[in-house]
Amino acid sequence: MTETSGVEPADTRVGFVGLGNIGRPMAQRLLAWPGGLVVFDLAPEPVAELEKAGARAATSVADLASECGVVCVMVNTDDQVRDVMGEVLGAAGAGTVVVVHSTISPDLPPRLEDLAGRHDLLFVDAPVSGGAMGAADGTLAIMVGGTDAAFAAARGALGLMGTEVVHCGPAGNGTAAKLARNLLHFVAFTATGEALRLAEAAGIDLVALGRIVRHTDSITGGPGAIMHRDTTAPLGPGDGWTSIFEHVLAIGSKDLAHAIVLADRLGVDVPMAQYAAEHLGEALGLAGAGAGGSTIEGATA
Repeated sequence: MTETSGVEPADTRVGFVGLGNIGRPMAQRLLAWPGGLVVFDLAPEPVAELEKAGARAATSVADLASECGVVCVMVNTDDQVRDVMGEVLGAAGAGTVVVVHSTISPDLPPRLEDLAGRHDLLFVDAPVSGGAMGAADGTLAIMVGGTDAAFAAARGALGLMGTEVVHCGPAGNGTAAKLARNLLHFVAFTATGEALRLAEAAGIDLVALGRIVRHTDSITGGPGAIMHRDTTAPLGPGDGWTSIFEHVLAIGSKDLAHAIVLADRLGVDVPMAQYAAEHLGEALGLAGAGAGGSTIEGATA
């Protein structure tokens, strides 16, 4: 992934379609755009709120697209994205960049880029991470797929909505990055449920455990702490990460084994712990760690 920068002319209007839970605070950040903001949503309340704050309320997607050089889209489904794109294609001027923030199916962005190109438009898929709180604060992570020219055309507006705006590669790569990020998110939630069942069976205060997890993750960085390498290839003996991850594997193998013993004793099913015990070494890039993880002795937490 590479990070680049670009600024859309200040007199270009920005449009925002889809003023839901995350779209509305994203659009509110764009009120600071010097060229002005135009908004559209089928629900009248968020439109009225943005209009009162200084945005122009469009009568349709086509009305919005006809006067905006950047058109941001934050609707719910693939079909809704296609519908919005269809209206934009018939109304937007040449050079307009369409920015789809919705999390859509991985095959759709290249098709939308192709459609945009046939109408002399630019396209990026730019899903976001950070939720409504990040949208309100303007601190979203925005993962962008598209050409350098399309990214440059969208970059200025994106910078008002996010503090981590990353060009991930060609169209579709923004969506791929978002799907990978959320895979980690929701698999972790599933593992959290497993950990909570184990803790509950042991008589642990689950609210207190939650405080402990949030506290320690804020110090260690959680899963992101191991995400500094630019490849998933196995580590070599001279790689600086090798000794670090061997230590992680030693601790992890020991602690997972103890957790599985406790789960067996309490009658709690922990399939994710079992899977992690077998595949942790592989996940860390330690070739030859084998099923069951490390045999390193003497590790301490």
